[in-house]
Amino acid sequence: MLKMAKTTIKKIRTTSSKKSSFDLKVFLDTAGVARNIVRFRRAEKIYSQGDPAKGVNYIQTGGVRLTVVNEDGREAVLAMLGPGDFFGEGCMAGQSVCMGTATAIVPTSILFIEKNEMMRVLRTEHALSDLFISHMLTRNIRIEEDLVDQLFNSSEKRLARALLLLGRYGKEDAPHAVLHKVSQETLAEMIGTTRSRVNFFMNKFRRLGFIEYNGGIQINASLLSVVLHD
Repeated sequence: MLKMAKTTIKKIRTTSSKKSSFDLKVFLDTAGVARNIVRFRRAEKIYSQGDPAKGVNYIQTGGVRLTVVNEDGREAVLAMLGPGDFFGEGCMAGQSVCMGTATAIVPTSILFIEKNEMMRVLRTEHALSDLFISHMLTRNIRIEEDLVDQLFNSSEKRLARALLLLGRYGKEDAPHAVLHKVSQETLAEMIGTTRSRVNFFMNKFRRLGFIEYNGGIQINASLLSVVLHD
């Protein structure tokens, strides 16, 4: 009886040690057998529309712009992503090719996780699956909000909201909300207006103290008033 109890305790300890051996931060910060850390220069393509979709990407540092081009050659900005974001997850749902292009907007470090490895770890490690599910739900909410924003809000409100999102307003990793290397052309593509309109509103925001230019675009919390104002 005592021998059986000792065996049971040993199994529990072994199982617990296996579960605790997975360190989410270490997994996302280091390379492995089926994952690689790749560094990209500013404006360098991470993948192009039509490339084979082989795995999921996780942004360690930097920023990424996702775009898509239609048959007429018109380009649309789908999202601007930052540290802690996943992208390229379409391969997990059966996409065989990349549906858009991912480009580094600043020097960027990416953890590339092969599809089979990502599926394996999602099944076995709850810490990663919880993080990934949270990301997917947040992305889905963001897409719905973007649609409502595009349909019902003025270009001025859309620009203010885009700047706050790009500055990761309210995020602990971006207390100063400073944007680097984001052109007015990119902002215009994101909110569906012209560069001249963006320039007009940016000058207005600067004049009112909502933004400042200091080696980049500093986003002040007061810009939120533009979004909230009816």
